[in-house]
Amino acid sequence: MASDEEYMRLALAAARKAGNATWRNPRVGSCLVKDGKVLATGFHQHYGGFHAERDTISKLTPEQLSNSTIYVTLEPCCHYGKQPPCTQLIIDSGIKRVVVGETDPHSLVTGKGIAALRQAGLEVSTGLLAKEASQLNEHYNYFYQTGLSYVTLKQAMTLDHMLAKKGVRTAITGAEAWTRVHQERAGYQAVLIGSETAIIDDPLLLTSEDLVHPPVRVVLDRRGRLLEHLDLRLFSDKRAETWILTENPAFLEQDMPKQVKIFALSDGKISTSIKILADQGVQSVYAEGGAHLQESLLAAGLVNDVISYVAPRFLGRGTEAAVAAEALDLKDVQTEQVGDDVRIYGRIKDV
Repeated sequence: MASDEEYMRLALAAARKAGNATWRNPRVGSCLVKDGKVLATGFHQHYGGFHAERDTISKLTPEQLSNSTIYVTLEPCCHYGKQPPCTQLIIDSGIKRVVVGETDPHSLVTGKGIAALRQAGLEVSTGLLAKEASQLNEHYNYFYQTGLSYVTLKQAMTLDHMLAKKGVRTAITGAEAWTRVHQERAGYQAVLIGSETAIIDDPLLLTSEDLVHPPVRVVLDRRGRLLEHLDLRLFSDKRAETWILTENPAFLEQDMPKQVKIFALSDGKISTSIKILADQGVQSVYAEGGAHLQESLLAAGLVNDVISYVAPRFLGRGTEAAVAAEALDLKDVQTEQVGDDVRIYGRIKDV
């Protein structure tokens, strides 16, 4: 007979199938077992759809469910949202035992789902493979634990520490790295740049994945420089929303396309900008801006991890990459060849 851990690993594998489709909801998987046999697995497939528990339970008969055990990577919800509470579904189904990986950090759930199941007389075990379960939803967890957006700083630079030729759009890395960046964006709810990058590069900031909820394109434009550049593609492209964060009141009076939203900044602090994004429910930010934006994020202690693409070339004089105000030793470092370039990942904060 397999162990609880093996059954939970099946639930974890199911959860990973969701990819980025759950958007602001966590990735969750479940596995239902009776008499030592796996009867069904399920997962939360997309935002607004069945939760993992309902997806699994819907595949079985009342007889199969009676006196069974369900393994869930995240604590079952106990409130009404896009879907009714999973705790009540589990109770009504006749399941006798629930094994939970991670306690949900969302204040609407934390501990309440587990308490509801126990109050109904079910046996509940918690914390099984909790670390692995939490890794499924690092952005979600950080957001609900801190109230801040999880920030990844991404940069592409040459061997002489350059980001671009001064004032000119410059391709630093090769096609393979470009493709990888487009894939990475899909794992975040916002892509952040500064006004200088928007003006020089005229980027679209899209992802290669076909998502119902693509990441919002966010431009930090304190002075309102983009008012002189309303022909940028970020204003005309309708494949994702564009948000402008600015201190310039003239922007608030500007007639904008439907997909463009303007947010007023009360001050020039980068922490204020990230707080605005968090207040809008943005759980994760992929910061692709230039050196000034990156240095501001680092200095404010807002960066969770860093992704650097290093190209095997010397650019000569140009725009230098970000310089941290103090020494930072990255953890969990991973180095990978991507085409001719090298991708370096490192974590600054533990989640």
